[in-house]
Amino acid sequence: MQKASSTYCVDSGSLAEDIANIRIEPIPALSDNYIWLIHRAGNAAVVDPGDAAPVLSALNAAGLSLTAILITHHHADHQAGVTTLVEHWQAEVFGPAAESIACLTHPLKGDEEIEIPGLALPFFALSVPGHTRGHLAYYGAGSLFCGDTLFAGGCGRIFEGTPRQMSASLAALAGLPDGTHLCCAHEYTAANLRFALAVEPGNSSLQRRALEVAAMRENGEPTLPSLLAEEKATNPFLRCREPELIASVQNFLARESLPPAQNEMEIFAALRAWKDRF
Repeated sequence: MQKASSTYCVDSGSLAEDIANIRIEPIPALSDNYIWLIHRAGNAAVVDPGDAAPVLSALNAAGLSLTAILITHHHADHQAGVTTLVEHWQAEVFGPAAESIACLTHPLKGDEEIEIPGLALPFFALSVPGHTRGHLAYYGAGSLFCGDTLFAGGCGRIFEGTPRQMSASLAALAGLPDGTHLCCAHEYTAANLRFALAVEPGNSSLQRRALEVAAMRENGEPTLPSLLAEEKATNPFLRCREPELIASVQNFLARESLPPAQNEMEIFAALRAWKDRF
C-alpha cells in the first residue's frame, strides 16, 4: 500500500523552494472528522475546522499562530469552529462564495490561485460540486484538501448536486499528479474498502490495502493521507471503466430490477446508489 505519513514535511526535493518545509498533519475531531493543520515557521492554516477546541489545543501545544482558515463547504462539521477561531486569532477565511460560510473574508468560485497568509504558500481553489453545490477543494504543497468530495476508498454522498457533477469533479481530481497526498475530511477508509471489495473482489491491490487499513485502525492510526496513485488503483469511484466493476454494477442493477447502465456516467450513478444502501 502506498501511504504517506499522517504527519509529513513537504521539502524542496520534489517541489519549488518557496513551499519547502511545510508540515501537514490531521487533527482528529468530532466522531470521525479530520481538521487539517498546515504550518511553517510558527504560522498555521487549518482546513475545515468543525470544532474549535482541538484546533486551539494543537496550536497552543505547538506554539503556532493561526493566520488562515480554508473551508470546503457549508456543512456544520466542516465550519462550526470558525467563529471561535476567528475571535482568538483574527484569521482570514477562504471558502465557497455560493454557500453560507461563517466569517468569510475571501469568497471563491474555484479556478483561482490564492496565497495562504503567513505561509507564503500558493494554493489553487478547485470547483468540485456534487456533495454540495459550491463545494471547493484546495490543491497545493503536493496535497489535495478535498473535504467530502473524494475519500480514501470512496466519495461523498450527493446531497445538492447531481451524479454527473460528482463524476466530473472526481475525474478532475483524478487528473492531478499520482504523488498527490489526499487529505480528505473523514476517517471512512475501512468502511469504504469493505464496499470496494464487494464491487471488485478480484482486485489484488485492493485486497492488500484493506488488510493494511484494518491493521492501522486496530492500532488507532489514521489512514490518511493516502496517495492519489493508491486511490486510482483501489477506489471504485475512480475505476468506472474497469470490467470487473462494470459487471458488478450491472449485476446490482439486475438485482434491483433496474435497467442496465448504458455509459460510464450511469455506471457511476448506479455505483453511488449501491453504496448509499450498502
